[in-house]
Amino acid sequence: MDIKAAVITVSDKGSRGERVDTSGPAITAMLQEAGYEVAYTAIVPDEEDLIRAELLRCADELGIGLVLTTGGTGFSPRDVTPEATLAVVERLTPGIPEAMRAESLKVTPHGCLSREAAGIRGKTLIVNLPGSEKAATENLAAVMGALHHGLKMLNSAGSADCAADAGKKPSPSVDAWLREAKADVAAGKIGMFLIHNGVVRETARAAVREGSTDTKPVTGMLFSYDRKKVDAAVAEAKTLPGISYIRVWLNEGRLTAGDDIMYVLVGGDIRPHVIDALQHLVGKIKSECVGEQELY
Repeated sequence: MDIKAAVITVSDKGSRGERVDTSGPAITAMLQEAGYEVAYTAIVPDEEDLIRAELLRCADELGIGLVLTTGGTGFSPRDVTPEATLAVVERLTPGIPEAMRAESLKVTPHGCLSREAAGIRGKTLIVNLPGSEKAATENLAAVMGALHHGLKMLNSAGSADCAADAGKKPSPSVDAWLREAKADVAAGKIGMFLIHNGVVRETARAAVREGSTDTKPVTGMLFSYDRKKVDAAVAEAKTLPGISYIRVWLNEGRLTAGDDIMYVLVGGDIRPHVIDALQHLVGKIKSECVGEQELY
């Protein structure tokens, strides 16, 4: 089982370059030794909305199977990693933090004060670890075997049809997106949301745009995108009049007819602004940020 992993360090000082991050690299090394591909790492300050955004990016946009955070699990008013995690997961996995706290209690009676959380979002398992390198590696070692088994279960299927789709990047939940958007700090400025859902169609591009009558039905598509260009397009769209919220998810790889290509959610003050921003952003993504090769 090939599972991609991400490591997110949560630290005010680390994000400002005032402290060298040792926990993140130590956790990354443990994951690599266990056979995981660490596909993404980041350092963010102790800000709930920024932590939440990183978790959502890893789960919904990058399709990463295991996301580990380190830091922000204590009693300080700035320790909000568990709150950010609980805001995005769809199913709790309380046994994981229970096992880690039990291991910590063998070392120090203060182990009971750690507030780590863990849960599942789609096909992604998110687990909080403490901030210190020693505690983070001890906690991860305590559950590493269980995490591997849990990820196998999470990616298993109950039928042949499901098994065929097990390797596909999961599409996001629109209901979950809207709940999270309405809980965002910018929600008070938003009067409406519009969403675009692009899908692989059976009708060839040439038949739709050029009126060609001799094209074969499309069976699938090879789809790719440039993350930096997408980020730049989103940043530009956020500067448009009245726009306060944007969320983008893009699929990748070999897709089949009917599969989702992209989801784009835009929130703004009034309908004309939101329509203009959505059309502008989707058009820019389609024309400048992605690669599409139809299969017949």
